[in-house]
Amino acid sequence: MGIKKIFFVCPYPFDEAPSQRFRFEQYLSILEKAGYKYQLAPFLNLKAWNILYKSGNSIQKLFWIMISFIKRFLLLFQLQSYEFIFIHREASPIGPPFFEWAVRFIWKKKIIYDFDDAIWLEDPSEIGSLKASMKWKSKVKSICKWSYKVSCGNEYLAQFARNFSKQVVLNPTTIDTDYHKELKNSNTRKISIGWTGTHSTLPYLKPLIPVLDKLSLEYDFELLVISNQKPDFAVNCMRFIQWDKSSEIEDLNQINIGVMPLSDDIWSQGKCGFKLLQYMAIKKPVVASPVGVNTKIINESQAGFLAETEKEWIAGISKLLANPELRNDLGNKGRSYIKDYYSVQSNKNTFLSLFG
Repeated sequence: MGIKKIFFVCPYPFDEAPSQRFRFEQYLSILEKAGYKYQLAPFLNLKAWNILYKSGNSIQKLFWIMISFIKRFLLLFQLQSYEFIFIHREASPIGPPFFEWAVRFIWKKKIIYDFDDAIWLEDPSEIGSLKASMKWKSKVKSICKWSYKVSCGNEYLAQFARNFSKQVVLNPTTIDTDYHKELKNSNTRKISIGWTGTHSTLPYLKPLIPVLDKLSLEYDFELLVISNQKPDFAVNCMRFIQWDKSSEIEDLNQINIGVMPLSDDIWSQGKCGFKLLQYMAIKKPVVASPVGVNTKIINESQAGFLAETEKEWIAGISKLLANPELRNDLGNKGRSYIKDYYSVQSNKNTFLSLFG
Protein backbone atom coordinates (compact mmCIF):
# COMPACT_ATOMS: atom_id res chain seq x y z
CA MET A 1 0.00 0.00 0.00
CA GLY A 2 1.40 3.39 -1.03
CA ILE A 3 1.87 6.46 1.11
CA LYS A 4 -1.39 8.31 1.72
CA LYS A 5 -1.32 11.88 0.44
CA ILE A 6 -3.47 14.82 1.58
CA PHE A 7 -4.04 18.14 -0.17
CA PHE A 8 -5.13 20.88 2.25
CA VAL A 9 -7.26 23.45 0.45
CA CYS A 10 -7.80 26.51 2.65
CA PRO A 11 -8.63 30.22 2.49
CA TYR A 12 -5.55 31.81 4.08
CA PRO A 13 -1.74 31.67 3.94
CA PHE A 14 0.02 29.21 6.24
CA ASP A 15 0.44 30.25 9.89
CA GLU A 16 -1.61 33.43 9.56
CA ALA A 17 -5.24 32.67 10.47
CA PRO A 18 -6.33 31.23 13.85
CA SER A 19 -8.96 28.91 12.36
CA GLN A 20 -6.38 27.18 10.19
CA ARG A 21 -3.65 27.13 12.78
CA PHE A 22 -5.80 25.43 15.39
CA ARG A 23 -8.00 23.30 13.12
CA PHE A 24 -5.30 21.51 11.13
CA GLU A 25 -1.92 23.25 10.81
CA GLN A 26 -0.77 22.20 14.29
CA TYR A 27 -1.45 18.56 13.33
CA LEU A 28 0.82 18.53 10.29
CA SER A 29 3.82 17.13 12.17
CA ILE A 30 1.58 14.42 13.63
CA LEU A 31 0.46 13.48 10.11
CA GLU A 32 4.08 13.23 9.01
CA LYS A 33 4.92 10.94 11.92
CA ALA A 34 1.91 8.79 11.00
CA GLY A 35 3.31 8.34 7.49
CA TYR A 36 1.23 10.86 5.52
CA LYS A 37 2.46 13.27 2.88
CA TYR A 38 0.68 16.57 2.42
CA GLN A 39 0.55 19.78 0.41
CA LEU A 40 -1.12 23.12 1.22
CA ALA A 41 -2.98 25.34 -1.22
CA PRO A 42 -4.30 28.63 0.26
CA PHE A 43 -6.72 30.72 -1.80
CA LEU A 44 -4.96 33.95 -0.79
CA ASN A 45 -1.21 34.43 -0.92
CA LEU A 46 0.53 36.56 1.68
CA LYS A 47 0.43 39.74 -0.43
CA ALA A 48 -3.33 39.44 -0.92
CA TRP A 49 -3.88 38.58 2.75
CA ASN A 50 -1.98 41.66 3.90
CA ILE A 51 -4.20 44.11 1.97
CA LEU A 52 -7.59 42.37 1.81
CA TYR A 53 -9.01 43.69 5.10
CA LYS A 54 -7.49 47.15 4.85
CA SER A 55 -9.29 50.11 3.33
CA GLY A 56 -8.43 51.18 -0.20
CA ASN A 57 -6.24 49.26 -2.67
CA SER A 58 -9.36 48.20 -4.62
CA ILE A 59 -7.49 47.53 -7.89
CA GLN A 60 -4.83 45.47 -6.12
CA LYS A 61 -7.49 43.50 -4.27
CA LEU A 62 -9.33 42.74 -7.51
CA PHE A 63 -6.08 41.70 -9.17
CA TRP A 64 -5.15 39.27 -6.40
CA ILE A 65 -8.67 37.82 -6.21
CA MET A 66 -8.52 37.10 -9.96
CA ILE A 67 -5.09 35.51 -9.58
CA SER A 68 -6.43 33.40 -6.70
CA PHE A 69 -9.32 32.07 -8.80
CA ILE A 70 -6.98 31.19 -11.65
CA LYS A 71 -4.71 29.30 -9.25
CA ARG A 72 -7.74 27.44 -7.81
CA PHE A 73 -8.73 26.30 -11.31
CA LEU A 74 -5.19 25.17 -12.13
CA LEU A 75 -5.04 23.30 -8.84
CA LEU A 76 -7.64 20.87 -10.19
CA PHE A 77 -4.96 19.46 -12.48
CA GLN A 78 -2.56 18.74 -9.60
CA LEU A 79 -4.75 16.41 -7.53
CA GLN A 80 -4.32 13.12 -9.34
CA SER A 81 -1.90 11.49 -6.87
CA TYR A 82 -3.76 12.63 -3.74
CA GLU A 83 -6.25 10.37 -1.96
CA PHE A 84 -7.74 12.99 0.39
CA ILE A 85 -8.66 16.61 -0.29
CA PHE A 86 -9.08 18.41 3.05
CA ILE A 87 -11.16 21.56 2.50
CA HIS A 88 -11.20 24.02 5.39
CA ARG A 89 -14.35 26.19 5.26
CA GLU A 90 -14.41 26.57 1.44
CA ALA A 91 -12.19 26.42 -1.62
CA SER A 92 -13.05 30.02 -2.54
CA PRO A 93 -14.77 32.80 -0.54
CA ILE A 94 -17.31 33.71 -3.24
CA GLY A 95 -19.21 31.90 -5.94
CA PRO A 96 -20.62 28.39 -6.31
CA PRO A 97 -18.74 25.25 -5.18
CA PHE A 98 -17.33 24.41 -8.61
CA PHE A 99 -13.98 23.28 -7.23
CA GLU A 100 -15.58 20.96 -4.65
CA TRP A 101 -17.94 19.54 -7.29
CA ALA A 102 -15.04 18.82 -9.65
CA VAL A 103 -13.01 17.17 -6.88
CA ARG A 104 -15.90 14.86 -6.03
CA PHE A 105 -17.42 14.05 -9.40
CA ILE A 106 -14.60 14.46 -11.91
CA TRP A 107 -11.56 13.41 -9.89
CA LYS A 108 -13.66 11.22 -7.53
CA LYS A 109 -11.48 12.12 -4.54
CA LYS A 110 -12.35 11.79 -0.86
CA ILE A 111 -13.24 15.23 0.51
CA ILE A 112 -12.68 15.94 4.20
CA TYR A 113 -14.79 19.04 4.82
CA ASP A 114 -13.87 21.02 7.93
CA PHE A 115 -15.52 24.05 9.54
CA ASP A 116 -15.58 25.73 12.96
CA ASP A 117 -18.31 28.37 12.49
CA ALA A 118 -21.92 28.39 11.31
CA ILE A 119 -20.67 29.20 7.82
CA TRP A 120 -24.00 28.29 6.19
CA LEU A 121 -25.50 31.42 7.78
CA GLU A 122 -25.07 34.97 6.53
CA ASP A 123 -22.74 37.05 8.67
CA PRO A 124 -24.92 39.25 10.95
CA SER A 125 -23.38 42.42 9.53
CA GLU A 126 -24.00 41.35 5.90
CA ILE A 127 -27.57 40.00 5.93
CA GLY A 128 -29.38 40.81 2.69
CA SER A 129 -26.37 42.48 1.07
CA LEU A 130 -24.81 41.81 -2.34
CA LYS A 131 -21.68 40.61 -0.56
CA ALA A 132 -23.73 37.99 1.29
CA SER A 133 -25.30 36.66 -1.92
CA MET A 134 -21.89 36.43 -3.60
CA LYS A 135 -20.65 34.17 -0.79
CA TRP A 136 -23.17 31.53 -1.92
CA LYS A 137 -23.83 30.21 1.61
CA SER A 138 -26.08 27.42 0.32
CA LYS A 139 -22.99 25.62 -0.98
CA VAL A 140 -22.17 24.36 2.53
CA LYS A 141 -25.05 21.87 2.35
CA SER A 142 -23.89 20.59 -1.03
CA ILE A 143 -20.27 20.17 0.08
CA CYS A 144 -21.42 18.23 3.15
CA LYS A 145 -23.34 15.86 0.85
CA TRP A 146 -20.35 15.35 -1.42
CA SER A 147 -17.83 14.77 1.38
CA TYR A 148 -16.28 11.51 2.50
CA LYS A 149 -16.27 12.90 6.06
CA VAL A 150 -17.32 16.20 7.62
CA SER A 151 -15.20 17.58 10.48
CA CYS A 152 -17.10 19.92 12.84
CA GLY A 153 -15.76 22.01 15.71
CA ASN A 154 -18.72 21.50 18.07
CA GLU A 155 -22.01 19.63 18.48
CA TYR A 156 -24.14 22.50 17.11
CA LEU A 157 -22.21 22.42 13.83
CA ALA A 158 -22.29 18.63 13.78
CA GLN A 159 -26.08 18.59 14.15
CA PHE A 160 -26.36 20.73 11.02
CA ALA A 161 -23.91 18.56 9.06
CA ARG A 162 -25.75 15.33 9.98
CA ASN A 163 -28.71 16.53 7.92
CA PHE A 164 -26.56 16.04 4.83
CA SER A 165 -23.88 13.48 5.73
CA LYS A 166 -23.71 10.20 7.62
CA GLN A 167 -19.97 10.58 8.23
CA VAL A 168 -19.75 13.53 10.63
CA VAL A 169 -16.82 13.70 13.07
CA LEU A 170 -16.95 15.94 16.14
CA ASN A 171 -13.43 17.34 15.93
CA PRO A 172 -13.03 20.20 18.45
CA THR A 173 -10.72 23.15 17.94
CA THR A 174 -7.71 22.36 20.12
CA ILE A 175 -4.69 23.91 21.78
CA ASP A 176 -1.05 22.87 21.64
CA THR A 177 -0.44 22.92 25.40
CA ASP A 178 3.32 22.75 24.92
CA TYR A 179 3.09 26.11 23.13
CA HIS A 180 0.17 27.71 24.98
CA LYS A 181 1.38 27.72 28.58
CA GLU A 182 1.75 29.95 31.59
CA LEU A 183 4.86 32.08 31.68
CA LYS A 184 6.23 33.32 34.96
CA ASN A 185 7.09 36.97 34.66
CA SER A 186 7.68 40.01 36.81
CA ASN A 187 4.88 42.08 35.29
CA THR A 188 4.11 44.87 37.76
CA ARG A 189 1.25 46.42 35.78
CA LYS A 190 -2.20 46.67 37.28
CA ILE A 191 -4.47 43.63 37.00
CA SER A 192 -5.68 42.99 33.44
CA ILE A 193 -9.08 41.88 32.25
CA GLY A 194 -8.14 40.51 28.84
CA TRP A 195 -9.80 39.86 25.49
CA THR A 196 -8.19 38.52 22.31
CA GLY A 197 -9.62 38.02 18.85
CA THR A 198 -9.70 39.26 15.28
CA HIS A 199 -11.29 42.47 14.00
CA SER A 200 -14.46 40.60 13.01
CA THR A 201 -15.23 39.66 16.63
CA LEU A 202 -14.41 43.02 18.24
CA PRO A 203 -18.11 44.09 18.24
CA TYR A 204 -18.85 41.38 20.82
CA LEU A 205 -16.74 43.34 23.30
CA LYS A 206 -18.74 46.59 23.09
CA PRO A 207 -21.63 45.53 25.39
CA LEU A 208 -19.10 44.94 28.16
CA ILE A 209 -18.16 48.64 28.31
CA PRO A 210 -20.90 49.63 30.85
CA VAL A 211 -19.84 46.69 33.04
CA LEU A 212 -16.22 47.83 33.01
CA ASP A 213 -17.21 51.43 33.70
CA LYS A 214 -19.08 50.38 36.83
CA LEU A 215 -16.32 48.04 38.00
CA SER A 216 -13.73 50.81 37.59
CA LEU A 217 -15.46 52.78 40.34
CA GLU A 218 -14.41 50.10 42.84
CA TYR A 219 -11.38 48.33 41.36
CA ASP A 220 -8.14 49.41 39.73
CA PHE A 221 -7.63 47.39 36.52
CA GLU A 222 -7.09 47.69 32.79
CA LEU A 223 -8.86 46.18 29.79
CA LEU A 224 -6.18 44.53 27.66
CA VAL A 225 -7.26 44.01 24.03
CA ILE A 226 -5.06 41.87 21.78
CA SER A 227 -6.19 41.97 18.15
CA ASN A 228 -5.08 42.43 14.57
CA GLN A 229 -6.96 45.74 14.51
CA LYS A 230 -7.40 48.53 17.05
CA PRO A 231 -10.96 48.79 18.42
CA ASP A 232 -13.13 51.57 16.98
CA PHE A 233 -14.46 52.36 20.45
CA ALA A 234 -12.81 53.87 23.50
CA VAL A 235 -12.64 52.65 27.07
CA ASN A 236 -10.80 54.73 29.67
CA CYS A 237 -8.94 51.75 31.07
CA MET A 238 -8.12 50.07 27.74
CA ARG A 239 -4.64 49.08 26.56
CA PHE A 240 -4.26 47.75 23.02
CA ILE A 241 -1.63 45.28 21.80
CA GLN A 242 -1.30 44.57 18.09
CA TRP A 243 -1.48 40.79 17.64
CA ASP A 244 1.90 39.37 16.72
CA LYS A 245 2.59 35.68 16.20
CA SER A 246 6.12 36.01 17.59
CA SER A 247 4.92 37.41 20.94
CA GLU A 248 1.37 36.05 21.25
CA ILE A 249 2.06 33.81 24.27
CA GLU A 250 3.94 36.54 26.12
CA ASP A 251 1.12 38.98 25.34
CA LEU A 252 -1.61 36.57 26.47
CA ASN A 253 0.23 36.00 29.71
CA GLN A 254 -0.27 39.66 30.61
CA ILE A 255 -3.95 38.80 31.10
CA ASN A 256 -5.15 37.97 34.63
CA ILE A 257 -8.83 37.35 33.79
CA GLY A 258 -10.07 36.28 30.36
CA VAL A 259 -13.48 37.36 29.06
CA MET A 260 -15.58 36.09 26.16
CA PRO A 261 -18.85 38.02 25.69
CA LEU A 262 -21.14 36.84 22.86
CA SER A 263 -24.54 37.75 21.52
CA ASP A 264 -27.11 34.97 21.92
CA ASP A 265 -28.02 34.21 18.30
CA ILE A 266 -27.78 31.32 15.85
CA TRP A 267 -24.45 32.61 14.48
CA SER A 268 -22.83 32.66 17.93
CA GLN A 269 -24.19 29.17 18.68
CA GLY A 270 -21.65 27.91 16.16
CA LYS A 271 -18.63 29.43 17.93
CA CYS A 272 -16.14 26.90 19.27
CA GLY A 273 -15.14 28.74 22.45
CA PHE A 274 -11.59 29.27 21.25
CA LYS A 275 -10.93 32.37 23.32
CA LEU A 276 -11.78 30.38 26.46
CA LEU A 277 -9.43 27.60 25.40
CA GLN A 278 -6.58 30.06 24.96
CA TYR A 279 -7.11 31.71 28.35
CA MET A 280 -7.53 28.41 30.18
CA ALA A 281 -4.46 26.83 28.56
CA ILE A 282 -2.29 29.51 30.19
CA LYS A 283 -4.04 29.14 33.57
CA LYS A 284 -6.26 32.20 33.39
CA PRO A 285 -9.75 32.15 34.98
CA VAL A 286 -12.60 33.11 32.67
CA VAL A 287 -15.98 34.85 32.53
CA ALA A 288 -18.11 34.22 29.45
CA SER A 289 -21.58 34.45 27.96
CA PRO A 290 -23.60 31.22 28.31
CA VAL A 291 -23.84 30.78 24.55
CA GLY A 292 -23.10 27.63 22.59
CA VAL A 293 -20.14 25.55 23.69
CA ASN A 294 -19.11 28.19 26.26
CA THR A 295 -21.62 26.74 28.70
CA LYS A 296 -20.25 23.22 28.32
CA ILE A 297 -16.62 24.30 28.70
CA ILE A 298 -17.15 26.37 31.86
CA ASN A 299 -19.57 23.96 33.53
CA GLU A 300 -17.29 20.99 32.96
CA SER A 301 -14.00 22.71 33.79
CA GLN A 302 -15.21 24.88 36.71
CA ALA A 303 -12.57 27.35 35.53
CA GLY A 304 -14.72 30.45 35.77
CA PHE A 305 -18.20 31.94 35.62
CA LEU A 306 -21.03 32.23 33.12
CA ALA A 307 -22.59 35.69 32.86
CA GLU A 308 -25.65 36.72 30.88
CA THR A 309 -26.90 39.90 32.54
CA GLU A 310 -24.91 43.00 33.48
CA LYS A 311 -25.35 42.04 37.13
CA GLU A 312 -23.87 38.57 36.51
CA TRP A 313 -20.92 40.01 34.59
CA ILE A 314 -20.16 42.44 37.43
CA ALA A 315 -20.48 39.68 40.04
CA GLY A 316 -18.24 37.21 38.19
CA ILE A 317 -15.48 39.68 37.38
CA SER A 318 -15.64 41.22 40.87
CA LYS A 319 -15.00 37.85 42.53
CA LEU A 320 -11.89 37.36 40.42
CA LEU A 321 -10.60 40.90 40.81
CA ALA A 322 -10.87 40.66 44.60
CA ASN A 323 -9.43 37.19 45.10
CA PRO A 324 -6.02 36.23 43.65
CA GLU A 325 -6.21 32.79 45.33
CA LEU A 326 -9.46 32.10 43.49
CA ARG A 327 -7.89 33.21 40.21
CA ASN A 328 -5.04 30.79 40.77
CA ASP A 329 -7.34 27.90 41.69
CA LEU A 330 -9.63 28.35 38.70
CA GLY A 331 -6.66 28.84 36.40
CA ASN A 332 -5.20 25.49 37.44
CA LYS A 333 -8.56 23.78 36.85
CA GLY A 334 -8.76 25.29 33.39
CA ARG A 335 -5.30 24.14 32.37
CA SER A 336 -6.01 20.55 33.51
CA TYR A 337 -9.31 20.51 31.61
CA ILE A 338 -7.72 21.73 28.38
CA LYS A 339 -4.99 19.09 28.57
CA ASP A 340 -7.56 16.33 29.08
CA TYR A 341 -10.20 17.36 26.52
CA TYR A 342 -9.08 20.16 24.20
CA SER A 343 -5.38 19.61 23.58
CA VAL A 344 -3.71 18.43 20.39
CA GLN A 345 -2.46 15.33 22.19
CA SER A 346 -5.88 14.37 23.59
CA ASN A 347 -7.52 14.88 20.17
CA LYS A 348 -4.79 13.33 18.02
CA ASN A 349 -6.61 10.07 17.33
CA THR A 350 -9.83 11.87 16.42
CA PHE A 351 -7.97 14.00 13.88
CA LEU A 352 -6.19 11.01 12.36
CA SER A 353 -9.51 9.15 12.11
CA LEU A 354 -10.64 11.65 9.47
CA PHE A 355 -8.31 9.92 7.04
CA GLY A 356 -9.23 6.35 7.95
